[in-house]
Amino acid sequence: MAERVVVTGGSGRLGPWVIREFLEHGYEVVNIDTRHPQEPLCPTVIADLAQLGDAVDVLEGADALVHLAAIPAAGLRPNEFTFRNNVLSTYNVLAAASLLGMSKAVITSSESSYGLVFALHPFSPQYVPVDEDHPQLPQDSYGLSKVVNEATADMFHRRSGMQVVSFRLGNVIAPDMYENFPSFIHNPRERERILWSYIDTRDAAVAYRLAVEADGLGSMRLNIAADDTSMDIPSRELMAVSYPDVRDFRAPLEGYETLLDNRRAKQVLGWQPVHRWRDHVNV
Repeated sequence: MAERVVVTGGSGRLGPWVIREFLEHGYEVVNIDTRHPQEPLCPTVIADLAQLGDAVDVLEGADALVHLAAIPAAGLRPNEFTFRNNVLSTYNVLAAASLLGMSKAVITSSESSYGLVFALHPFSPQYVPVDEDHPQLPQDSYGLSKVVNEATADMFHRRSGMQVVSFRLGNVIAPDMYENFPSFIHNPRERERILWSYIDTRDAAVAYRLAVEADGLGSMRLNIAADDTSMDIPSRELMAVSYPDVRDFRAPLEGYETLLDNRRAKQVLGWQPVHRWRDHVNV
């Protein structure tokens, strides 16, 4: 078992939950970020991962890398900056991990890599639930950065044999964010671009730990999403309203099932999301 895990971006929304998960299972954890967290759970090192030297320095002595650090969405910074930051920092941490002989890394990709989320010219998924084999067709620098990062993971696996798992996360929801759900759960147009997906930070954190503990995965992409959508509307009705042209349904969809297919993560990691928005919201 890896003993020392470096988590980049541990001061963000998801990071503290990932850090807690590793700490609670006996790991030594170091957080790498550009700012200190609100709650200090473990040592934090301020570093610029756009600099390869910084990446090598902060990863020295670690057994595994969990890379969360990124500009987290399109439109927050200029397009070129978003692309350069996300691609260069991911290249650098994987290059550093490879140079240091590390065998395990998990990087953070996104459902945005499929292209629907920030598309300038909206389009429909080719089929649902969208699985990891669905074409990635981004029209934005953020989604493109995630596609490039997954290819970077492939390259470093070929180069060094390092296992790199790329998580295509659904919309990340911390527990305090469930209070916002009543404002949109009856309006399918509000979250149609993300296929109404979500993933609780606690369930995502478990997936990161399981990916570090797994062996023999090579370079693999995995969707990480809750079992249900974020809506109080059956999934087939959501599709009929927002994507009526889609005819290829690859699951029964008899209730509120996720439209971002999470079955592969369950199969290869033994992972099971347990937190549902309905446990926190009266409907």
